[in-house]
Amino acid sequence: MADPNRAIPVNTPKFWGGEKEAVAKCVEDGWISSEGPAVKQFEDAMAGKCNRSHGIACANGTAALDIAIKALGLGEGDEVIMPTFCIISCITQIVRDGVTPVLVDCDHFYNMDVTQIEAKITPKTKAIMCVHIYHFPCDMAPIMKLAKDKGLLVIEDSAEMIGQTCCGQPCGSFGDISTMSFYPNKHITSGEGGMVLTNNADLAERCREYRNLCFSSKKRRFVHDDIGFNYRMTNLQAALGLAQLQHLEQAIVRKREIGRLYSKLLQGCPGLILPPDKNDAGEENVYWVYAVEVKDELSVDAEEVMKKLAGAKVGTRPFFWCMHEQPVFQKKNMFSGQSFPVAERIARRGFYIPSGLALTDDDCELVAQRVKQVMTELTK
Repeated sequence: MADPNRAIPVNTPKFWGGEKEAVAKCVEDGWISSEGPAVKQFEDAMAGKCNRSHGIACANGTAALDIAIKALGLGEGDEVIMPTFCIISCITQIVRDGVTPVLVDCDHFYNMDVTQIEAKITPKTKAIMCVHIYHFPCDMAPIMKLAKDKGLLVIEDSAEMIGQTCCGQPCGSFGDISTMSFYPNKHITSGEGGMVLTNNADLAERCREYRNLCFSSKKRRFVHDDIGFNYRMTNLQAALGLAQLQHLEQAIVRKREIGRLYSKLLQGCPGLILPPDKNDAGEENVYWVYAVEVKDELSVDAEEVMKKLAGAKVGTRPFFWCMHEQPVFQKKNMFSGQSFPVAERIARRGFYIPSGLALTDDDCELVAQRVKQVMTELTK
């Protein structure tokens, strides 16, 4: 019988069977570097899942964003419209390249508020970056129409929505370029790893060059026209990712089982707002994480609740911190005077509880019991 006093970490990855054999075969065959055959196989398989023509595997999700931004050729004086509520990886290469990030608040589903985008467009705007957050995809239909009408590029960060759909299409299939992450808390993992997806052959080739120090198939080796990155994915990682990809549909089913079980167990939990099972478009929550909010009427914020839960052996993570409130950007006097009230509130009131695919129903029941106990004490 499972130990009722055990700690429940915020994430434990799920291995379905076949991963060990896939990685071992790389070692047996001697193919462990980025030159191994599993890399191309993983790229093709992931591209196929997302209705894309090209996949470019790389070291991690941040690397995918970096090379996507570089490949699009954005530069000094250009502007990219993006959410303030996202992980910092989304903005770093934009800032490094001298591009101006133009921020938008989020809606109540945590994604970029599409009603605010058009007013942010200027003659300098070159792209819109969409970042799917936590539960649901961005409302892509109006974004894609606006981008087409205005002649703008679309960058889609699908790191948290692998296997999710939007408007009947797979996340990762929208816009000029999409990115993914295969970190251990994602729906499929390669340990570390990421991928860029596109239908544009020239864009794909530029991504491959930026991934690999800007080596070019048209130049003598060690002759470079530009500065790139060493962002290659190893054959070992790709083999693990391929084995995981075979179980993506099972992973999505299990994520939804975990999310719905939590919602049942936490129904009526004092002081917490639980996530909805569907959004306004009727799309199902993918429950990448089980994210909750501390109600505004409580005097405590998410940080205080998380400290109490840590004492109860429940792993948690806070919500993302807004880009306009990041100390690194405040030092540079970026976003001065800007305020995004929805994002600011949820950044302080939101957190998520253990959400890994390896969670058992017993784990979920134990987490829910501890959460309810902590929240009951805090709301007395």
